[in-house]
Amino acid sequence: MLTLTAISALIWVYLLLFHGRFWQTGPVLTARVPSSRPVVAIVVPARDEAETIDAVLRSLLAQDFPQAFRVILVDDNSTDGTGDIARSIADPRLTVVPGAPRPAGWSGKLWAVSQGVARAGDATMILLTDADIVHRPQHLATLVARAERGDLDMVSEMVELACESWAERALVPAFVFFFQLLYPFDWVNDSLRPTAAAAGGTILIRTRALDRIGGVEAVRGALIDDVALATAVKRGGRIWLGHSALARSVRPYPGVADIWRMVARTAYVQLRFSPFILLGTTLGMALTWLLPPAAALFGSGLVRGLGLATWAMLAGSYLPTLRRFGRSYFWAPFLPLVAAFYMAATIGSAVNHYRGRGVAWKGRAYQGAGA
Repeated sequence: MLTLTAISALIWVYLLLFHGRFWQTGPVLTARVPSSRPVVAIVVPARDEAETIDAVLRSLLAQDFPQAFRVILVDDNSTDGTGDIARSIADPRLTVVPGAPRPAGWSGKLWAVSQGVARAGDATMILLTDADIVHRPQHLATLVARAERGDLDMVSEMVELACESWAERALVPAFVFFFQLLYPFDWVNDSLRPTAAAAGGTILIRTRALDRIGGVEAVRGALIDDVALATAVKRGGRIWLGHSALARSVRPYPGVADIWRMVARTAYVQLRFSPFILLGTTLGMALTWLLPPAAALFGSGLVRGLGLATWAMLAGSYLPTLRRFGRSYFWAPFLPLVAAFYMAATIGSAVNHYRGRGVAWKGRAYQGAGA
């Protein structure tokens, strides 16, 4: 027990000191004005988003941007009137594209995105954004200004997430925390490191970068499409990932079961459908998150001391994320319980895969690594 507790403590020393400062809240994109006037197209893939699409599109059409821009909604075979709601806005800058049947090998979202990109015309930049993200008027200009600085090929943001229900307050901040653990923003933004990631709710990409990687088709079967796209772009260009103060998700996750489904949908995809990686990940998470409080509560002597110290380190690492979400520091010591929830949801994702359920979203199911 002492050896395992010591290993857990060393893991946390490494994570805090040498893992890209993942525990910090990360860079925040605040309002700026671009120095140039690029042609921008905004592509919104939407499938059964009747509850949010009106607010989303109106927020995009209200962007304070010094150049004319277009908004292209791709109605991905919605059955709830999403396309009709979009057409009722009747703004000449808005184009509603009925989605064509999805070819084999494509994920539904990326096929919709590709259809929107095909309508982007002479745009030199394309903003890809989800149909549940509401944008403040300065958002587009700020994204473009950030791309200008450093001549970036891609700018992406983790938008503000809903944190209203008890389940969201308990579990959503940790979702962002674990994302930063997997993809430290400092490493993503360092052109000398291979780590690449993006947050799919907001991705501004130059068309030259899309052309260089072979278009959306280059990642057509990816189920974690934002990370796949960022990886392809970073191989020959520069990317940036941070947090947004100018965009927020309006998709609620009111209950624990809703968040479970959100995590389980792609967790096993992240592990490349490998039972060996799943086993290693489960053991690693148990050693990192569950052993410290177990040692502190049930150990004695040096084991208890190391357990308490390690528990304090992991709880302390969570404080900047809690502060960002306006949550009480009271939640920090309970991070191991939250980690246990995410670990269980990851195992549940694998169970779904082997039971033939695959990845399901909006009435579509995907099995294996492709579409």
